[in-house]
Amino acid sequence: MTFCNVVWALNVVVSKLAVDDLGAPPLFYALLRSVLVALALFPMLKPVPKDLWKVLLVGLAISGGSFSLLFMGLQTASPSATGVVSLTGAPMTVLFAIIFLGERIRWRRGLGIALAFGGVFFAIAGDSHMDASVGLLLVFLAAVVGALGAVFVKRLELPSINLQAWAAVASIAVLIPLSAVLESGQMSAFDDAPLELLACVLFAGIVVSVGAHTAYFRLLQQHDANQIVPLTLMTPILTIAFGAWLTGDAIGGRLLVGGAIALVGVAIIVLRPSATFTRRFLVRSRF
Repeated sequence: MTFCNVVWALNVVVSKLAVDDLGAPPLFYALLRSVLVALALFPMLKPVPKDLWKVLLVGLAISGGSFSLLFMGLQTASPSATGVVSLTGAPMTVLFAIIFLGERIRWRRGLGIALAFGGVFFAIAGDSHMDASVGLLLVFLAAVVGALGAVFVKRLELPSINLQAWAAVASIAVLIPLSAVLESGQMSAFDDAPLELLACVLFAGIVVSVGAHTAYFRLLQQHDANQIVPLTLMTPILTIAFGAWLTGDAIGGRLLVGGAIALVGVAIIVLRPSATFTRRFLVRSRF
């Protein structure tokens, strides 16, 4: 779990470097990541699942859809603020479960949802982060799309590794035309820093999506979810730390206090039992 948390947190920083410092178009960067995942997991495409269109839609939400929005947001948003805003994924998952799965919550998880949203709003309301409001809005939309996909994963009878393979295929099919129409200079980014950008893509596709994902779900098979899922709360803390260390993010008191409040809210959500979906779905969107 330490490996998974470190990799997930570093992924935000690495992606920031790819789409901002190295100038990779975000949709194209998400496309390259999906291509690598599809190649690595190609054997997992068999057998073809039933209700394939549902698998592709859900896969697009938890993969290319949410990652594209995240990468677009990282063009202007800092990794630290992104880590805090991404905490909204857990309360959004619960809210969508209420709407679509008939999930019922009591006052403790209701308090957790309120704390999570309130803490995030408090953290980003300062002047230093409101300057990147468009980027943070895209990060929030990425959390919304990922949470929506995570809820509907519950209705799919498909192993997680097979779902990830089909998610990569769905993402490729959508991102190729989107990147071609909406972006330019896809290959010129490789002219300036080919090895650095290639390293970012390999990290995002192989280390994060295949390596950490596989490790995480293997741990869930071997241990109770009550032990594993709460440990994922280290990811936003590490994201803030890595953002300050590697990209020089300005970490003010407002971000720390708001992030701490949001983290408490997410902890309440994760630790309270759910009647309709297991805790592992609360963190699925970061894969």
